[in-house]
Amino acid sequence: MCSRRDAERLIADGRVKLNGKVLDTPAVKVTAEDKVLVDGRPVGVAEPTRLWRYHKPTGLVTTHRDPAGRATVFQHLPPDMPRVISVGRLDLTSEGLLLLTNDGELARRLELPSNALLRRYRARAFGRVTQEELDTLKDGITVDGMRYGPIDAKLERGSGANAWITVAITEGKNREVRRVLDALGLKVNRLIRTSYGPFQLGTLPPGAVEEIPRKVLKEQLGKDAV
Repeated sequence: MCSRRDAERLIADGRVKLNGKVLDTPAVKVTAEDKVLVDGRPVGVAEPTRLWRYHKPTGLVTTHRDPAGRATVFQHLPPDMPRVISVGRLDLTSEGLLLLTNDGELARRLELPSNALLRRYRARAFGRVTQEELDTLKDGITVDGMRYGPIDAKLERGSGANAWITVAITEGKNREVRRVLDALGLKVNRLIRTSYGPFQLGTLPPGAVEEIPRKVLKEQLGKDAV
């Protein structure tokens, strides 16, 4: 019904009861046998795990609330969508595949660097670069004290002022693609995520959202994940 941070606020405001007693701390274990009330209303049981593909356009931030008042991804979802969270983020000017789920545990599992899920991007960057220079990223690179692991980058075409580059990463650190290509003298002016793990952007149009069938989830992630 809310994020963990919002749940902490509800508890701090004395609006949550556990088995008839007002909670004063979130550091409490709750089982299916316990009764949890928020503002006097029972919290429902967890819904089955669901996952959606969303084609994020540029100009939206991936957050539920933005202090600067910018438009958010969640404000632009269909009104019949349940409450969802994103699997990772795409920054304001990035576009492409953003996975959305109603299951926080699934989101954390897909985000974990230890799972090494491959993320693929197409980057348009101002400047010139050779394939030989891009191949140096296979050994990883340190930029401004931040170490990035192996990156597979392929030059699609490099005629004119801009180059199109396909980039595959597994860590997904903040602004990783932009920072790494900047270290090679390239200024990314368009960044599109085309896949996240086994899930593809495909022909999904910008702004569109499509649920991934439960059968596909089980096939791709395993029965234990869903």
